[in-house]
Amino acid sequence: MIIVMKSSATKEDVAKIKEGVEAKGLRTSIVVGEEQTIIGLIGDTTKIDPRSLEVVPTVEKVMYVSVPYKLASRHFHPEDSVIDVSGVKVGGGNYCYIAGPCSVESEEQVIEIAKAVKKAGANMLRGGAFKPRTSPYAFQGMGSTALDILLKAKEVTGLPIVTELMDESHIEEFEEKVDLIQIGARNMQNFSLLKELGKRTTKPILLKRGLSATYEEWIMSAEYIMANGNPNVILCERGIRTFETYTRNTLDLQAIPVLQRMTHLPIVIDPSHAGGKYWLVEPMAQAAMIAGADGLMIEVHNDPECAMCDGAQSLKPEKYEALMTKIKKIEELR
Repeated sequence: MIIVMKSSATKEDVAKIKEGVEAKGLRTSIVVGEEQTIIGLIGDTTKIDPRSLEVVPTVEKVMYVSVPYKLASRHFHPEDSVIDVSGVKVGGGNYCYIAGPCSVESEEQVIEIAKAVKKAGANMLRGGAFKPRTSPYAFQGMGSTALDILLKAKEVTGLPIVTELMDESHIEEFEEKVDLIQIGARNMQNFSLLKELGKRTTKPILLKRGLSATYEEWIMSAEYIMANGNPNVILCERGIRTFETYTRNTLDLQAIPVLQRMTHLPIVIDPSHAGGKYWLVEPMAQAAMIAGADGLMIEVHNDPECAMCDGAQSLKPEKYEALMTKIKKIEELR
């Protein structure tokens, strides 16, 4: 249930409604828009008689939200959310361009790539510290050492850090060192981890879509984080598993306009993991931006032939710079 206040409602009017609702055991979440304030009710709404609210002079209307996700719903938050990642705003006409290697391999490698992608127009640096791999024998990442290397690259370039969290035991370390915490496709429905991210950090979360997740399942995972106290979620489409085997995954660009109807959260596209081939990254990145994405996440490596993981889908710095020139032109047209 949501309560839409009249444009003339004051802060005191909103506070009075909030106090009355919470006195009945429900939680509230308040969104202040340019013209109206919306109060979202979380909990057993059968305790509330909507008629008693509709007669309040400062209340415009009371609505039931028909979807199972409340906080992430476009009904609850009509305006686009803008997520602040250490000064880089994402959503609402603000674009993020995340770039860097799949995995941190050395300090020299990361700093060289960080300088190159920043020069090309990236405003965040990605790099894997803890790597979930299908094979237990594959390179699993450098762990905490990689986080310290990413911090050094941040000192040199000023780029906020994006890296994947796999285990709740590392939340405190990520809270200290990481600007945008990535939750990978395999952990999209790790609900205990999502709850802890809501409770223990307010750092922005980049939530990747599961390999076979529906839109609603994906948004419900975001709802887990938001319902536990962290509203700062960015969605990331990285391709889904279909019957096609030529590409690594199938990039679902329809997700962009569909999710923009369903939710107010920003949507970033990862064309690198979707196609699994470097030459697919450029056309899919351009298509994503034309379709309305709020940003791109692209793997860049200075020596992809020798990369410890995912070299086949990584762009060389000069290719990334050429792509960003085209992306900036698309950005100007939107």
